Amino acid sequence: MSFTTLGLSAPILDTIAEQGYDKPSPIQLQAIPAVLNGSDLMAAAQTGTGKTAAFTLPILEILSKGQRAQANQARVLILTPTRELAAQVAASVETYGKKLPLTSTVVFGGVKINPQMIKLRRGIDVLVATPGRLLDLYNQNAVRFKHLEILVLDEADRMLDMGFIHDIRKIISFLPKQRQNLMFSATFSDEIRKLAKGMVYNPVEISVSPRNTTASTVKQWICPVDKKKKPALLLQLIVDNQWDQVLVFTKTKHGANRLTRYLEEGGIRAAAIHGNKSQAARTKALANFKKGMVQILVATDIAARGLDIDQLPQVVNFDLPNVAEDYIHRIGRTGRAGSTGQAVSLVAADEFKLLSDIEMLIKQILVRESVDGFEPVHVLPQSRLRPVRANKPKKPKRSKIGHTDGQRSGENSRGHKPAGKNKKQAGSYYKTRNKSSVRSR
Repeated sequence: MSFTTLGLSAPILDTIAEQGYDKPSPIQLQAIPAVLNGSDLMAAAQTGTGKTAAFTLPILEILSKGQRAQANQARVLILTPTRELAAQVAASVETYGKKLPLTSTVVFGGVKINPQMIKLRRGIDVLVATPGRLLDLYNQNAVRFKHLEILVLDEADRMLDMGFIHDIRKIISFLPKQRQNLMFSATFSDEIRKLAKGMVYNPVEISVSPRNTTASTVKQWICPVDKKKKPALLLQLIVDNQWDQVLVFTKTKHGANRLTRYLEEGGIRAAAIHGNKSQAARTKALANFKKGMVQILVATDIAARGLDIDQLPQVVNFDLPNVAEDYIHRIGRTGRAGSTGQAVSLVAADEFKLLSDIEMLIKQILVRESVDGFEPVHVLPQSRLRPVRANKPKKPKRSKIGHTDGQRSGENSRGHKPAGKNKKQAGSYYKTRNKSSVRSR
């Protein structure tokens, strides 16, 4: 089936063709007709499935047939959890709407607010926003929603993970009761469904992938290693395999900075992207990474769902995430839209519980491949998928010794000198450890 059968007008179809697309993805095939029909929507889809276009295309079609936005009003509001995702969605709106007489803009924190206020004064057909900056603009009377037609909540599960639930509910209270609501999420947890009860009405539900699964196009494997040897191992993997574009995930902002410095000292072009970086610095780092000027992009989970990088071949989990679901979102940066990719995790013995949680979630034991010279002294226990037992409410629940929710892996402050030409960089990585960074994001 082609896009021409979905009810989109010629200007939008022409733009789609110019972008090189001829067939809609499964999420687009189901979502576009539902949105055009005026239905509320709850859609579960993995990253890289084309979900942004799944709501962007029908929204532009609907807006093209209505009246233009009035001063300080927005006709469509798209809420996203991160600045990067907001910029990505805004770019999609601009691309697909370039042949239509519609206006759009994006607002988020980290940049000056006055230019954003000036744009909103004229009225905006499509407003893409992060919750915090939107509330600031609303409180300064820069934007109103009396004429709002459609609300989109993109990556709703991430919104809740980042603590935006109160902001979202406050924003919803400002909106007119009569509106169309579209909610997109990687998964629909109980918390998401609770939020949906106050937002969507008799929604069409779409799920294009099984819950909590990873893409089959991504080769996943783990490399057991002692924590203090992780920096040297990553450097060797990059050099030996001649990786020229790698997205590396760390747990903390300080860890991202330390690893970036270590890689640069080893002759690797690297940059860090995380919440402590200014928006200008984050935008520049991502742009340089896409252009090939930066070889390794080191990121915290703030980047796991907001980065749009075509044909990304490699993702490395330098640290395993504390939340198992974040593993899926991290490696979802590669193997997108039918392309193949590789995701490797460097796993220390004290991360075994985190590894077990991930393997239980994806229902898969990850292949282990050791690297010569980096065999761990502290052996990583063998994995096994624990059987899921049925609940027995009449019996008291037994505690599981050693399974503490939210357990964090320790961090060794001593350095290691790798063999070969990179000896000088070995000890510097962990010497700069900041104890306050353990809880940093």
